[in-house]
Amino acid sequence: MKPGSALPWLWLSGVVIVLDQLTKWIATDNLERFESIPVFPGLNWTLLYNFGAAFSFLNVPGGAQRWLFTGLAVVISVVLLIWLSRTPRADWRTAVPLALIVGGAIGNVIDRIRLGYVIDFIDVYYSQWHWPAFNIADSAITVAAVFLVVWGFRTAPENQQSD
Repeated sequence: MKPGSALPWLWLSGVVIVLDQLTKWIATDNLERFESIPVFPGLNWTLLYNFGAAFSFLNVPGGAQRWLFTGLAVVISVVLLIWLSRTPRADWRTAVPLALIVGGAIGNVIDRIRLGYVIDFIDVYYSQWHWPAFNIADSAITVAAVFLVVWGFRTAPENQQSD
């Protein structure tokens, strides 16, 4: 590990993976596929299998997309690991989102390799409109993307000179 790099932030990836797999296990152990249990208005637990990508894109059982999305997630994770290794440990505004994305990607890759699909169970809705079901891994990736955008607009530290 490169001294002073942000790789120690990978503990956060580990937390995401454990929480993701634990909640998916709880969902599959307590719900039947397509069963929907109301939690409160606007949120149900609904067990779904996503054979595609985000928002159920290419959601067709048995297609080649299983390996396409697995490979894509692995490549992205490797790129982000390299980015983390080149990021200073103190740069948490970069490290946290990257670690969240790695954890989310690996959480879903585990499902794709093990099952051939991703387990989704969080169903957010308003009136009759339902957001596509998602899981903890998807949540980590989404939160990370928002952090990268928001924190990307921050000003450079005072001790850093601009070119």
